[in-house]
Amino acid sequence: MINRELIRIKVVQLTYAYYQNGNKNIETAEKELMFSLSKAYDLYNYLLSLIVGITRESRRFLEVAQSKAKREGTEMPSQKFAYNRFAIQLEENKMLNDFLETKKLNWDDEPEFLKKMYTQIVDSQIYKDYMNSTEDDYAADRELWRKLYRTLIQDNADLDALLEEKSLYWNDDKEVVDTFVLKTIKRFEEKNQSKQELLPEYDNEEDKEYARKLFRSTIMNADEYQHHMSEASRNWDFSRLAYMDIVIMQIAIAEMMTFPSIPISVSINEYVEIAKLYSTPRSGSYINGMLDTIARHLVQSGKLLKTIEPKSQHE
Repeated sequence: MINRELIRIKVVQLTYAYYQNGNKNIETAEKELMFSLSKAYDLYNYLLSLIVGITRESRRFLEVAQSKAKREGTEMPSQKFAYNRFAIQLEENKMLNDFLETKKLNWDDEPEFLKKMYTQIVDSQIYKDYMNSTEDDYAADRELWRKLYRTLIQDNADLDALLEEKSLYWNDDKEVVDTFVLKTIKRFEEKNQSKQELLPEYDNEEDKEYARKLFRSTIMNADEYQHHMSEASRNWDFSRLAYMDIVIMQIAIAEMMTFPSIPISVSINEYVEIAKLYSTPRSGSYINGMLDTIARHLVQSGKLLKTIEPKSQHE
């Protein structure tokens, strides 16, 4: 689950924090990086379990409604949502339950939030269409939760506030983690029952090592990388650059220099996108130009053994 995109963002955040912190201990900072990445996986499991929490809340409402219907002799309420097949499968999922038990994560201490979420769902057109539909199978149940997640959970100010209280890391992670939750919902199959596999914390050991190597290379070769930046920005006042821009470029150069298999264009594009999110409005285009200049110089001087597309005559 923890992919290169998330790792790059975390390395940018933790490198920036490292330089802002007076006590520059690389071992401590590296542990903080790996802990921060593990918290993203916690969030992934916690958000999946929110579906279970809301479903259980719906059963409480159903019990009250059933008791009332029995008393008054009226029609019994539908159990369709409370016993949604996908939600039950997720509720019984072995990987999810083992993880939540180990980490002591649950939604039991958030009854008011669950009640509010359930009410929002019941008031939504998605819920009404689902309850009125004659389609009654696993695929429809799974699709309901995919739609509800995208519409009511992915962008939810109350949830953002709650997550911020629980972890300093989670708000920064949520946008990326949401994509993995939706991917997981889509991948669920009824035949797998409780043994349906969730996404692993890391796809492979290489990604875990990539995080460590990128961070260490960024910090330990800082003088060399900043020299390349200074050389490439002779027409600029290097000291007046946004500090986040310097950090982002330093990490981008570290990636280009440390990982032979990652193309130069990929590194540049990834960090330009990060700059658009984390630095000034003009940072993206400036960093793009700077990194392109630096990469060309490093290739031409033989310091970087990668290929780079020649500049067009119009540039």
